[in-house]
Amino acid sequence: MSLHVFANFVTPFGIAANNRAENEGNITTLQKLIWMGETHSTVSAEAIRFALRRRIALAEANGTNRTWNEDLRRNEWRSGRDVDVEFAKWADGAYSGFIDDDLLGFMAAEAGKEEAEETDADTKEAEVKKGNANKAKKIKGTATTRRSPLEVTRAISLTAWAGDVTFNAASPMATPSAAKKGTEHPVPYGTEVHATRYQYGIALTPERLRDKSRAAKAIEALCNLGTVAGNHGRFLFDFSPDAVVFRITEDPAPRFLYCFDTLDNGKTIAAPRLVARVSAGDIDAKELIVAGIDIAGVTGLSGIKAACAEAIKRITAALNKKE
Repeated sequence: MSLHVFANFVTPFGIAANNRAENEGNITTLQKLIWMGETHSTVSAEAIRFALRRRIALAEANGTNRTWNEDLRRNEWRSGRDVDVEFAKWADGAYSGFIDDDLLGFMAAEAGKEEAEETDADTKEAEVKKGNANKAKKIKGTATTRRSPLEVTRAISLTAWAGDVTFNAASPMATPSAAKKGTEHPVPYGTEVHATRYQYGIALTPERLRDKSRAAKAIEALCNLGTVAGNHGRFLFDFSPDAVVFRITEDPAPRFLYCFDTLDNGKTIAAPRLVARVSAGDIDAKELIVAGIDIAGVTGLSGIKAACAEAIKRITAALNKKE
């Protein structure tokens, strides 16, 4: 049986305006979806993974395969002997690679060298009979991929979005390109905002990693995640956990993702669905570590960092036992 690590995080209460969707006129909109029948704001898993990569790049002694250049606003890849843009070295099963590729996976796609027609079996046969074998041949591209051993859910607001929008105005001539020609008037714009918490979950199978010790580094980074997402003027929203539930188990199913709820508009946190799962026997309470919330019969720790340390301790011990 493989060891699986699952976690569900909930952020502190804050004002979100940083998970940008499409603009509507001069309104910067939030990403939203219908959740449990109501409109909730959301932050993509891609944004969380991006922030996680940046966090790992700062903490990892050997660095990552790619890093974000804040000045140029683009990714920069490793150079010299370590360069592995095409991920060709991963064909060697003994190659452990860089931590970001190992944890977050990758895809390097190359289009076919020639444009080819999409043909079904009957069309191919007809073309061959006509002597047009080359026309019948479909030339495919190639892709080198690694599925991410660390999977991340989309973050969902704990409370429904009430439709709050703020009116703002850039200072005169702050954005000359947006100002009317021949004037120095401030440029008005609006921003959708949401005072809320966000919850999201992760799943990780350490034995799928080329270097299993990186599981602990992933948990450490998630427990110290800072800002996530952001529009052109980054809006600070603390994505570090205010409460967390870890589950370290041989059960391949998480069974408790999106378990957090609130009964007082986000002031406090509850986990009724998790309690119900434990009471029903679907989850063994001994597999859980919690912080920031009290659940009867479950190991509760006073702080997030203490819970993080306990999770890493259990993961390390379990992996050592399997070796």
